[in-house]
Amino acid sequence: MFLFRQLNFVIIFALALVVALFAIQNSEPAIITILPDVELKAPIVVEFLLAVGLGAVLVWLFSVWTRLQQNLISYQKVRQKDLEIKELKDKIENYQQEVQSLKLALPPTPEEPTDLQKIP
Repeated sequence: MFLFRQLNFVIIFALALVVALFAIQNSEPAIITILPDVELKAPIVVEFLLAVGLGAVLVWLFSVWTRLQQNLISYQKVRQKDLEIKELKDKIENYQQEVQSLKLALPPTPEEPTDLQKIP
């Protein structure tokens, strides 16, 4: 686990360094046409960061949606297993009651013969 954290840190650091170098090299303004009559004039790096930020938000939303679906599936499986456990417990209880009732219906077992009774 510790190795993955270090690897994540190195990857994030490298990406941040690339973005910083990109920002230094691309400070010229550019025009983005959002709609036919709506234009935005901003440095290329700002536009890039907005696009990356929007992508990150969409990825986060997708991961939250996926996690919610997995939690729902897990909840349904747990609920199904709980129902199976309850049914099995009920069966055990019924079987124990049936065994008790059969024990009461059986005639009493004869006692073990004593040593005197064994001699002919």
